[in-house]
Amino acid sequence: MPDTDPQVTTTPSATNPSLLSVPPDEALSVMIVNYQAYDALTACLESLEPSLGSIAVVVVDHESDAAAVGKLASRFPWVRLVAVPDNPGFAAGVNRGVAETAGRYVLLLNPDCVVHGDVIRPLAAWLESEPRLGACGAVVRERDGTLQASARRFPTVTTGFAGRTSWLTRAWPQNPWSRSGLRRTVPDTPVPVDWVSGACMMIRRSAFDAVGGMDDQFFLYWEDADFCLRLRQAGWRTDYNPSASVTHLTGESSKRARRASLVAFHSSAYRYYRKHGGRAAAWLAPFAFVALRVRLLLKLFQASIQPSHER
Repeated sequence: MPDTDPQVTTTPSATNPSLLSVPPDEALSVMIVNYQAYDALTACLESLEPSLGSIAVVVVDHESDAAAVGKLASRFPWVRLVAVPDNPGFAAGVNRGVAETAGRYVLLLNPDCVVHGDVIRPLAAWLESEPRLGACGAVVRERDGTLQASARRFPTVTTGFAGRTSWLTRAWPQNPWSRSGLRRTVPDTPVPVDWVSGACMMIRRSAFDAVGGMDDQFFLYWEDADFCLRLRQAGWRTDYNPSASVTHLTGESSKRARRASLVAFHSSAYRYYRKHGGRAAAWLAPFAFVALRVRLLLKLFQASIQPSHER
């Protein structure tokens, strides 16, 4: 989205988060879906531990390794580990994990995220203060400290060539197409956005349940954009909240299956297009399918000579 946002009504609590009412720990949960990223998951849990208090943490572990889970259970006895023998996909894992939690506010956190301070309570407090807020996302940074564009506009036809990791965005970050879709600045106060990355997203449990959770037909990628769009369609808002931040060590799980991750990315992009593109999308579907296949082939070639991170 453009760096200049529409006018938003600012309340005293928005400019001073300390004025917000923080829900009790028993109303809060953390949910992590892991796929063979045990070292990253260990770092994630270590970063959470100092600020947890009595907040419950659930880890859904896909293609679970018994030895690795045993070490985690010994190191983090306060974590509820749900071992899953296969890998049904990220969205399915989120739905399974949220069902295992009791909080009315649940932080969805990637295992390759390291939190900085208490991210749970500030995000939950903002949701508590805004009754029509269905989800909010923290500031997400890359491992080198640069801002990751985790708050964005809903995908359009330009996303294919001007997305976050596209060649155009990397070569010309200030081009109008990338600037229109990606937020490149951190706001002073929470602001409404189209969608936020599922790498660090606090959800209102009642809103999550009201829209049927994540669409598990998205195996990996774009399930967060789809979820936030369905929230909006149901009358809920999504905010980008600068009072919490994490570092995202992007791709710790997907790098273990790079080719499969690229295929999943493009398959999910096509599903999103067909699901939300309207009547015109049905007519143009063959062209979109071919365009995405061509892009996939280019990405597979690129990955074979220089591995990179999608999205």
